[in-house]
Amino acid sequence: MNYFFIVISFVFAVFMGWIITPQILLVAFRKRLFDSVGERKVHNGVVPRLGGVVFAPIQCCLVVIAMFFMYKLGITAYIQDPLTILFQFLLLMAGLLILSMVGIVDDLIRIDYRKKFAVQFISASFFPLSGLWINDLYGLLGVTFLPPWVGVPLTIFATIFIINAINLIDGIDGLCSGLVAIAAFIFGFLFIYGGAWLHATFAFITAGVLCPFFYYNVFGKSKGKRRIFMGDTGSLTLGLSMAFLAISYAMNNPLIKPFSEGAIVLSFAALIVPLFDVVRVVWIRYRHHKPIFMPDQNHIHHKFLRLGVSHHIAMILILILALLFSFFNIIAVQYVSNNIVIFVDVVVWIAFHLWLDRLEIIRAKHEMANN
Repeated sequence: MNYFFIVISFVFAVFMGWIITPQILLVAFRKRLFDSVGERKVHNGVVPRLGGVVFAPIQCCLVVIAMFFMYKLGITAYIQDPLTILFQFLLLMAGLLILSMVGIVDDLIRIDYRKKFAVQFISASFFPLSGLWINDLYGLLGVTFLPPWVGVPLTIFATIFIINAINLIDGIDGLCSGLVAIAAFIFGFLFIYGGAWLHATFAFITAGVLCPFFYYNVFGKSKGKRRIFMGDTGSLTLGLSMAFLAISYAMNNPLIKPFSEGAIVLSFAALIVPLFDVVRVVWIRYRHHKPIFMPDQNHIHHKFLRLGVSHHIAMILILILALLFSFFNIIAVQYVSNNIVIFVDVVVWIAFHLWLDRLEIIRAKHEMANN
């Protein structure tokens, strides 16, 4: 019954996204609500950027329906304190709707980044208020239990970090939605394994709502008025959704799932690519004395594009990279300590980018020789 319910929730999310997205496209073209074309953009022509408008409403609607039916069917009987979990999801939905509204305004008329950061801080603060915060590092750097005065600020920081990492990775068609969908599926199966059926349902709803968008974003054609971007409306709400799932899995709380020694690693394993990429880009900006919030073309997808790889191939390669990191972490935490797994992740990430940098240099020399 539990598995069937999750499948039904996923199917409904796909169905609702498939019905609503074309209507968003129609409104966007009639009102001429298009993404701008600039030197940092990798697309040509007019493309609506309101695809993310559908995410939060569908997520919130289906989560409420799911909680109702799960309660009626007795699926929530595993929850020792339903009220606590209910508050966590209610405040999650409040944060999603707030970020969605801010994202819509930002996609239409732009908002100062300081105001967006303030709204992100408010939304991130909802997690500790609901009793959801990182309270254990599971031996990472020799630290286990975290007191609230450390865990609460860390949770808010981690949430804002994830939101912006998801937002910044949205650079080429299918990349952000693909990475989040993969992460959502992985979280879904991890929560199923841990018996956290409500969290698993939310993860699969998130993955489901991304399937129609991925199709329109990757395979849609500008001339056919079927291509669409998610905009900040989508990336901000997806970032909060991923932060909720990651922190819920990372928290040492038997009300959510049983204790797992590798929880802190697995909670962020599916998000390694956007998280590590944002750290690397910020470090490059700092090292070159540039404002850390100034946009540039140093993200991982820009590197692939400079190597002459097509947008779709670059997207596929990065998604494969994310899957490899996830599978490695899921397997490795069963045999070695969290510290070793994280160390290997960092070393592999650095080595991979050094290899990409070397390929860029070789390609540049080859082009100079041909000219």
